[in-house]
Amino acid sequence: MDLKKTAENINILADFCGVRDIEELRQNTLKEKYGFEKADVLILFGGSIPAGCDTAAAGYLNGAARRLMIVGGEGHTTEFLRQNIHDQCPEIETNGRMEADIMEEYISQKYGIQNILIERTSTNCGNNITNALEVLKNSRVETKNVILMQDAAMQRRMWAGFAKHTPDITAVNFAAYRNKVIVENEKLEFCDKSLWGMWSMEQYITLLMGEIPRLSNDTNGYGPKGCNYIAEVDIPDTVQNAFVELKDIYSENIRTANPKYASPKI
Repeated sequence: MDLKKTAENINILADFCGVRDIEELRQNTLKEKYGFEKADVLILFGGSIPAGCDTAAAGYLNGAARRLMIVGGEGHTTEFLRQNIHDQCPEIETNGRMEADIMEEYISQKYGIQNILIERTSTNCGNNITNALEVLKNSRVETKNVILMQDAAMQRRMWAGFAKHTPDITAVNFAAYRNKVIVENEKLEFCDKSLWGMWSMEQYITLLMGEIPRLSNDTNGYGPKGCNYIAEVDIPDTVQNAFVELKDIYSENIRTANPKYASPKI
């Protein structure tokens, strides 16, 4: 498979995993599609590249949500976030701190946003959701609709987990970023090279390749027929075919699904 086809297949996986239900986080786009101008809460989940903080802050300041919430304790991507935030903002202490606390300090310092709801104990995608719901309940925040924001590689899985636990809440997907893969100088490159804290190409491919097995509704996946951690996800043939073709090249980049990093603690 040539590089152009490889890039095309990576982008097919990225478009599927990094879903955005609306083009912009603005009141008019929400009103047009969902009938409301403001979501009750915009939830930014840890695990995203740090540029997700800027995306969440922009959406909140655009008036897309009444409250901003940040969710994240410590997981397999936490050290990456700590290093990136500290490199960009040396005045922010990140060593040993939880994702939500680091992101909250960055957002409040840069954008002046206060009164951010915080969940700092979750360690995986499952209890990201259940713990966030507990914080919202204890804070007595009305939650009829939410905007979910996660790293583009993991956005659809976050939505599927949320849909399993809260089928009556309208959840709007808005992946933290979009970054096409292109062929440049005979190698794979990101179209937007300026995106702050972007994964290396190898990390990005590894994250994407690990998502398809997790999203699958079979005995090995996280769907109802497998671990039953998420709602059923319909994976189109084009996505399955892209994954199979990439598997011939990147079989070693497929992260093995591990229940320890997915199961909710209810």
